[in-house]
Amino acid sequence: MWLLFAVLSSIFAALTSILAKVGIEGVNSNLATAVRTFVVLVMSWGIVFLTGTHTGLFSISKKSWLFLILSGIATGASWLCYYKALQMGEVSKVVPIDKLSVVITLILAFVFLHERFTPKSIAGCILIGAGTLLLIK
Repeated sequence: MWLLFAVLSSIFAALTSILAKVGIEGVNSNLATAVRTFVVLVMSWGIVFLTGTHTGLFSISKKSWLFLILSGIATGASWLCYYKALQMGEVSKVVPIDKLSVVITLILAFVFLHERFTPKSIAGCILIGAGTLLLIK
């Protein structure tokens, strides 16, 4: 089931880039990010209340709160930079660079989460890096 959600995530992420590029025309990138964030906020809380999971809000540990907040800050910074890059550049060049996050994530997972590099993950990192270089030149 995780694979289905991962594939759907990639499809929606692709749509996000195309829709954002069209929608950001003539709009300040920070304002556009705020609008997008508001929509995500409403959708997220709507799903939480529709599924009844809001009852777990007060049982979140302090450690989880800290890391969820830090993750939110990282997401916000990423979105602000992404929208500014989309506004200034071509989607076909911005998106491959943005997807270098896959390589960076694997490296960070190795360093901080002690996840293992495998021959497949190393090859994937090399191919993603090489593909990014090919697409942006």
